[in-house]
Amino acid sequence: MKNFKISSIAILLIAASSLTSCSKVIFKDTFNKDQLNMDNWSYEEGDGCPDLCGWGNAERQIYSRDFVELEDGKLVITAVKDGDKYYSGKINTKDKVEFKYGNIEIRAKVATGQGIWPALWMLGADISEVGWPASGEIDLMEYVGKEPHTLYTSLHTPASHGETINSKKTTLRDIEEGYHIYRTEWTEDHISFSVDGNLVYTFTPENYDENEYPFRKPFYFLINLAVGGNFGGPEVDDAIFPAKFYVDYIKVTKL
Repeated sequence: MKNFKISSIAILLIAASSLTSCSKVIFKDTFNKDQLNMDNWSYEEGDGCPDLCGWGNAERQIYSRDFVELEDGKLVITAVKDGDKYYSGKINTKDKVEFKYGNIEIRAKVATGQGIWPALWMLGADISEVGWPASGEIDLMEYVGKEPHTLYTSLHTPASHGETINSKKTTLRDIEEGYHIYRTEWTEDHISFSVDGNLVYTFTPENYDENEYPFRKPFYFLINLAVGGNFGGPEVDDAIFPAKFYVDYIKVTKL
């Protein structure tokens, strides 16, 4: 009987620990369904016109939901060239999944080649009211095919945006090979980025105001695969298509 009581207590402790761990998850999507979970995601489609032609960067792609799929437990965004036009996919969690602070973890495999630009990023949920860059932008991971073995992690703020100084280029010789885990720790006072457990950049502003740190409010996710543009291009190697960007999972836990 005594051993039974100890065993019962142990089971209860394990169960309580498991419940606590689960309660820390803010958001998780493993893309293991047949279709994209539209309770979490929305499609962005078109070329950005008339409000933001080329989506603000002179990009060449036209976004369509037809190029966003779930395959073998992965989110797959494919970029193609059809005639003289380029097509790709973009999704976001605006008005559906928005949160403030957390540990963000994404396992992904980049698309590669001259002119391709896969990105995992976030925007302030108030962008419709205040616009960009007042909304703030957190670039969790950007890769441009014209710069092999290079990862970008950047922050855009009213004080510094576009070619922002709040950015780090990191050389990763194997970034094009298979999947990597991109983690971001977003807190009230700093934002840090790591790849496969290795810290690559920490952003801590001099002043904690809306001009330099507009990151004390809810943000939402964006995942896309751009073609060409001011950052990804301008030259595009048409031999790379179709190009595929894979996301295995995305998870956010409380700090």
